[in-house]
Amino acid sequence: MQKGKKDKGKEKKQLQLRGIPAAPGITIGKVYIVGVEDLLPPERNITEQEVPSEISRFKKVLESTRKEIINIEKKISKEMGVEQGKIFSAHLLVLDDPVLSEEVVTRIRKKKKNIETIFAEVLNKYVSVLSEARDEYLRDRISDITDVGKRILRNLIGGDTRGIEGLIDRSIVIAYDLAPSDTAMMHKGSVLGFATDIGGRTSHTAIMAKSLEIPAVVGLENITDIVMPGDTVILDGFHGIVIVNPTKRFIDQYEKEKKKHEHLEKQLIDLKFLPSETLDKRKIILAGNIELPEDVASVISHGAEGVGLYRTEYFFMNRKDLPTEEEQFNAYRSVAARIKPHPVTIRTLDVGGDKFLSQLDVPKDMNPFLGWRAIRFCLARPDVFKTQLKAILRASAFGKLRLMYPMISGIEEFRKANVVLEEAKSELRKKNIEFDKDMPVGAMIEVPSAALTSDALAKEADFFSIGTNDLIQYSLAVDRVNEKIAYLYEPTHPAVLNLIRMTINNGHKENIPVGLCGEVSGDIALAIILIGMGLDEFSSSPIAVPELKKVIRSVSFLDAQKVTEEALKMTTGTEILNYAKAKLMEMVPDIALMN
Repeated sequence: MQKGKKDKGKEKKQLQLRGIPAAPGITIGKVYIVGVEDLLPPERNITEQEVPSEISRFKKVLESTRKEIINIEKKISKEMGVEQGKIFSAHLLVLDDPVLSEEVVTRIRKKKKNIETIFAEVLNKYVSVLSEARDEYLRDRISDITDVGKRILRNLIGGDTRGIEGLIDRSIVIAYDLAPSDTAMMHKGSVLGFATDIGGRTSHTAIMAKSLEIPAVVGLENITDIVMPGDTVILDGFHGIVIVNPTKRFIDQYEKEKKKHEHLEKQLIDLKFLPSETLDKRKIILAGNIELPEDVASVISHGAEGVGLYRTEYFFMNRKDLPTEEEQFNAYRSVAARIKPHPVTIRTLDVGGDKFLSQLDVPKDMNPFLGWRAIRFCLARPDVFKTQLKAILRASAFGKLRLMYPMISGIEEFRKANVVLEEAKSELRKKNIEFDKDMPVGAMIEVPSAALTSDALAKEADFFSIGTNDLIQYSLAVDRVNEKIAYLYEPTHPAVLNLIRMTINNGHKENIPVGLCGEVSGDIALAIILIGMGLDEFSSSPIAVPELKKVIRSVSFLDAQKVTEEALKMTTGTEILNYAKAKLMEMVPDIALMN
């Protein structure tokens, strides 16, 4: 029986599934399943005389598939920007892989089977071999190979496309996982929301869902086995719930809940032009996180005061070559100019972990999150690092830019990075190229060793930005993209909160500002505790900014400090989370009811 197939004669019963909330919002709609159909071509023997014609048919399909992918790339580039369109460059690389094509041709000559059967065998072999690998890059390669392979197979068989690009009616997308190429195809007009079998709260899919402002639930484990195309589902991105074949009572209940949220969201947008300050006038900056220059529009529309995290690695992804200094300069300049006079904090290349760039030839790591990544990679490849630094420096002449290094583990790495920065400055001076000589340079605090030595780092850094996604996983030994141990990924763990407070206190002793840019910054339940710690800046997905502003404007700094002190007396993350939610309900009830 194929995945998703059920007995159509049986009455469909309501079923509630619980996963991980990835992006807020409630949506109700029909199911559109991506990538779970079984493409099983009919097997037949062929004669020696038929071999050339089968090979010829294979080559023609490769060419037609290439045109198909190029057309999709053009469409996405036009509608969503050139950088999003470049996602399909990775698919073209797979399509042009001579090893794959040669193996298909060799096998058909040897086994005398029809081309569909042979290609399916080769495709399954590649997927099987790569699935045994542990690092995220190879998982991404599986996604690319599977996407392209199924497209070729469909064209050989003559089947219908079941990728997101085939979506016509407004639907809720259900998939085992969604690759960057899938999320690039998502338009708010046609995709109501999405749910996946795998993924964690800080996985690429979850972060992109927030960026796209599409309700999403991930880590459902087996939703692709349960739903059928055309089923009605309710997707609750606030609580991580998906209800399959809901009764009319449940639909009516969630429709009311949806309208209530939409009404409150409109009220929150009215706060856009009001200052982000507590009742006792303590100013707290609210900034937005972005992946691409196109995301700036969302930052502005939600009332954020600048960009607190510009994840530059997305500019390097899904392309055959490295971006030039000029390309990077133009991208960074455009963001700086649009956000001006507010600041833009650019994080230097954070390759590794769950983000891999094939053109950099980074070797396979047994433990990619603990290996050759982020600032470690940049210091080992000063050619790549210096090119980016020069582009950022040049862009600093066109706006208020701040630079920060990711995954700093101690003062020595920070100093080494600054040596390369000074070299970049020197090279620009020789060419009489302008840049902001006083551009602030900060450190990301996302490794426990950096938090524990933040007193020393604060003496040399101009600011701190706490990256909680990695700080939590490194402190608690929890792979943040593994849904099987998602329950251990606990932002309220006392160890994590004490590291955050330590970093803030050490930064303030040296009079430098401390911000927080991980997913915790958008966790409304923890906002009062972070305010009470004295955090200077929240940088979150732009959609979280209005709610954060409402919380900030509803509490006094003095009261928030009392909440923080009480919370940090507790011994478990569960106690702290329950206490934080109770205080949020007491102090900002309308926001608490939304979360």
